[in-house]
Amino acid sequence: QVQLVESGGGSVQPGGSLRLSCAASGGILSINVMAWYRQGPGKQRELVASMTRGGSPTYAESVKDRFTISRENAKNLVYLQMNSLKPEDTAAYFCNAKEVMTAYGFRPENWGQGTQVTVSS
Repeated sequence: QVQLVESGGGSVQPGGSLRLSCAASGGILSINVMAWYRQGPGKQRELVASMTRGGSPTYAESVKDRFTISRENAKNLVYLQMNSLKPEDTAAYFCNAKEVMTAYGFRPENWGQGTQVTVSS
């Protein structure tokens, strides 16, 4: 069982910054893609940012130039640096790991429990 544990959420004023972290564990040998998704109130879950093992990032248009995703492959960690936060960034943020090879087998899709980010004055 792959476990993803997020941390770093909280409440911040508009224009502020937060850094989310996600640690993956569970006999992991390699992770192809690590990503962050979010789900706002009454909205569908959406991709915020993703990064391949090789380091290629993708971003949702709404967060480009404000958010930065990064990884530490050797430690199975992924981060999301969020700057210039807006009220519309308020959501539960979920860590995701795709195509994970573990000592116990292949796990195609894995999710964390989520961490809440609230942007409000």
